[in-house]
Amino acid sequence: MVSHIFPRHTHDELPTASGGEGCFIFDQAGKKYLDASGGAAVSCLGHSHPKIISALHKQLDVLAYAHTSFFTSEPAERLATTLINNAAGDLSQVYLVSGGSEAIEAALKLARQYFIEIGQPSKKEVIARRQSYHGNTLGALAVGGNEWRRSKFEPILIDTHHIAPCYAYREKYDTETEFEFGQRVANELEVTIEQLGSQNVMAFVAEPVVGATLGAVPAVDGYFKTIREICNRNGVLLILDEVMCGMGRTGTLFAYEQEGIAPDIVCIAKGLGAGYQPIGATICTDKIYAAIKNGSGFFQHGHTYLGHPMAAAAANAVLDVLLNDNILKNVNNSGDLLKDTLRAKFAQHAHVGDIRGRGLFYGLEIVQDRESKEPFPLSYGIARKIKSVAKDKGLLCYPMSGTVDGKIGDHVLLAPPYIINETEINNLSTLLAESLDQVFEICKVNI
Repeated sequence: MVSHIFPRHTHDELPTASGGEGCFIFDQAGKKYLDASGGAAVSCLGHSHPKIISALHKQLDVLAYAHTSFFTSEPAERLATTLINNAAGDLSQVYLVSGGSEAIEAALKLARQYFIEIGQPSKKEVIARRQSYHGNTLGALAVGGNEWRRSKFEPILIDTHHIAPCYAYREKYDTETEFEFGQRVANELEVTIEQLGSQNVMAFVAEPVVGATLGAVPAVDGYFKTIREICNRNGVLLILDEVMCGMGRTGTLFAYEQEGIAPDIVCIAKGLGAGYQPIGATICTDKIYAAIKNGSGFFQHGHTYLGHPMAAAAANAVLDVLLNDNILKNVNNSGDLLKDTLRAKFAQHAHVGDIRGRGLFYGLEIVQDRESKEPFPLSYGIARKIKSVAKDKGLLCYPMSGTVDGKIGDHVLLAPPYIINETEINNLSTLLAESLDQVFEICKVNI
């Protein structure tokens, strides 16, 4: 049968997914795949979780949809309350959307409108970091620093400004401590704000743990505290993108909790719905909300499926499991086991330069030479080959190219379900090791 689906890659022939159970997904031919990346760090509770399925059945019997210009709904209200009750800092209001890119778009527009409402209309400039990723819609893409994703659309993107990532493996000087490195790259924000004029800078956007573009890179200690101080001094909003690293992925419900700071706006998605429904959220402080409530009274933004009752019901069930079923404890325990297993298997591997991450969010940076950190040439297609070979072996992982500068460099991102067990972690590392060895053999690389 000829497919009329417009796929991500027109030359791929994809199997048809037919089911899933726990950490595994199955295709129509009956092949079983260990979902070691949760799709794109989405399926945090695995497949066919009975509590989530039950919640969706119950909600469907009550109400499937109500437009937010006419109604709120009980699932949406309950979800917002749960999120705020579990969010550190001054966050108070939740704007429910359908995914990560929408959450970032809403955050950018909210930041802009906030400054208009308080009489500072000159504040419009956005600063983010190179080698970041904040979504594929035009505003989110413009803010992100993923050069490969941006390049074709550069002429139609808004102007944004990018500073260095907190990427110690490649950007720390040998003469620096990690703390000194973090302070140096954090202070690039202050320099850029001074160049643009603080009266013109609206927001700084960053991922607490950089996901797809760098491969699970956490900031060094002290970095985000300095970033927070710089934003405070200059009247700049701090927008944290936790679309991939939030909702328990790094061991706490919100990733920023581990940095000892709180944002003005935080964006979540992916793990919030765990793949059972498309949902995301933009969460802001009372100060931002009050400016609009006491000003125009209307956030000039909206989408058809905001606050969707079915999506909210799924997210409520996900949060109930995360908060009440000891799941975050398992993220930390299994995360430690994953870290130890990866280090035991790959720490001395000739072509694994770095193993980094937090919780159940880990990345392996692939290099041609460990000593010099030289990446493989782009022509080798390392990431693409790893994905293909691993999939043939029954392992789903998330390799990406462009790790170093948007063009060269490769990494493998791992983001397995929070319910993964020791046997599955061992299977993951074994299959990944076999996949890497096969790829390097294909590339005629001496191991």
